[in-house]
Amino acid sequence: MLYLIGLGLGDAKDITVKGLEVVRRCSRVYLEAYTSILTVGKEALEEYYERELVLADRDMVEQEAGEILRGADEEDVAFLVVGDPFGATTHSDLLLRAVHAGIPYRVIHNASIMNAVGCCGLQLYNFGETVSIVFWTDSWRPESFYDKIKRNRDAGMHTLCLLDIKVKEQSMDNLMRGRKVYEPPRYMTVAQAATQLLEIISNRRHRGDDLALTEETVCVGLSRVGADDQLIRAGTLRELESCDLGGPLHSLVVTGQLHPLEVDMLRLFASTTNGLHSLKMTDSSTYVS
Repeated sequence: MLYLIGLGLGDAKDITVKGLEVVRRCSRVYLEAYTSILTVGKEALEEYYERELVLADRDMVEQEAGEILRGADEEDVAFLVVGDPFGATTHSDLLLRAVHAGIPYRVIHNASIMNAVGCCGLQLYNFGETVSIVFWTDSWRPESFYDKIKRNRDAGMHTLCLLDIKVKEQSMDNLMRGRKVYEPPRYMTVAQAATQLLEIISNRRHRGDDLALTEETVCVGLSRVGADDQLIRAGTLRELESCDLGGPLHSLVVTGQLHPLEVDMLRLFASTTNGLHSLKMTDSSTYVS
C-alpha cells in the first residue's frame, strides 16, 4: 500500500493520529522536500515519528518515482507531504503511477494553506483561483499571475498568492556544465511579492490598461501559518512592500469585495492605525479597495 500523508503546517506534532500510526508501521517513509517546508527539520520529525525519513527532492519524485513505489504492492510505503497531499500536482502524478502499477493507495489528509488562510478573517468561499508568484530574473519577468488576480478581482473574489520557493536549484552556468552544484535555498517574502506586483501595476498604468489593483488595494500578508509564531498583517499593497514578516513560508492575499465582518477581522491585523483607509463602502454589506 502507498500512503500519501499530509503533515499539516506547523511542526512535527501537526501530523494526525491516523497518519502517525501509519508512518510508524511503514517499511519506508519518504519526506517530500521541495513544494513546502515545516518550521522544524528532518531530524525533529524523525525523533517524533520514531522512523528514519528519506528526503525526496523534485528529481526523485518526478524522475525516479519507481524507486518510491518499489515494493509498495507487497509492503507499506509512506510519502509525507507538508500541508495536504494534494496541494501540488506532482503528488497526483505519483498516485496515478501507483494506480497504473497496480499498487493500492490511501490518502490521509491534513490542513494546508488553502484552508488555513481563513485565519486572516477572510471567508474561504469568497476566494477565487489561487495563483503562484515566481521570482523574477533579469531575463524572465512573467506577469500571468497579475492577469489571474484581475479575473478574480473583476468577479469580486479574493486571491491567495502562493510565493515562490527555490530549493536545490542550479545556476545556469552549473546546469550547462552538468555540475551538481546547487544554489542556497530562497523563499519569497510578502515584501518581494508586493514589489513585483507594484512594478506590474506601474507597467500596466504606463500602457494605459485598466488596472486590476493599485498601490492602495488592501492585501494581507501571512507568514508561518500554523506555527506558534505565525504573523498576519493587513494593509495596502504599498504598505506591505515594506513589511517584515520574518522567516518563511510567506503567503499574500489580494482582497476582492469585502463583507463588513471580514473588514472587522482585518482591522485586528492592520499594519498601521489607518492601514485600511483605502476601503470604500459600495453598499451596506460591501467594501472595496
